[in-house]
Amino acid sequence: MAWYKGIVKSSQARATLCRLAAFYIRVIRYTGRWEQKGTDLPREMLREGKPFIVAFWHQRLLMMPYTWRVVGGDVPFNMLISSHRDGEIISRTIGHFGIHTIAGSTGKGKGGASALRAILKSLKAGHVIGMTPDGPRGPRMHASNGIISAARLSGVPIFPLTFSTSKRRVMRSWDRFVLPLPFSRGVFCWGAPIYVPTDMDNDGLEAKRLELENSMIKLTQEHDRYYGLEVIEPAGPDEPVKQKRAARDAGESE
Repeated sequence: MAWYKGIVKSSQARATLCRLAAFYIRVIRYTGRWEQKGTDLPREMLREGKPFIVAFWHQRLLMMPYTWRVVGGDVPFNMLISSHRDGEIISRTIGHFGIHTIAGSTGKGKGGASALRAILKSLKAGHVIGMTPDGPRGPRMHASNGIISAARLSGVPIFPLTFSTSKRRVMRSWDRFVLPLPFSRGVFCWGAPIYVPTDMDNDGLEAKRLELENSMIKLTQEHDRYYGLEVIEPAGPDEPVKQKRAARDAGESE
């Protein structure tokens, strides 16, 4: 999308885009009828001063700031966001709602190690961390190992989270980004916590990764069906290859 590439190269245009995005999120929230479903354990843990990790698919990013404002209150919420220009747009948009960001990813390499240290430091301070296990580029709805490592090293649980709306548009992006439409009925839903013991071997960690992935897929698809919507499936085996090639061709970096 040539128009989008032009916007992200301009600092002033990026700032305007972020303000418009924040305004749109508020429009969706205040013109819609929203309800909370699922476990109430996150709220209880916050009252007790216990931190945790929140996991949601990249396609469901848009309305997460309001989920946190309802549940989290004044507890600091930090989201892991990639450090490229797209990540900056997300970071500045959610900043309008008082959400802070940790730049980087939990992948391999120096940047991943730095992000993981920042995550562990925030959790130790009692903050809550939000992560998209399939971000920043996929494969769609496939959880990475990074979030499992963070949970194992910190000893805190992971809570799956999703939202769905009765009216939406699904974008033709790698993640099939969900754009809710005004005057919709909407639901935020928390899944049951997933704990990762600190002494797990590699097979156990892989089992926990699959448990989280399957839980998030089920939670998301279940609530799309609740509104009679077509479910979004995880990426097929060829999609990640195509996506990474497209990123290379566009000259982007992780």
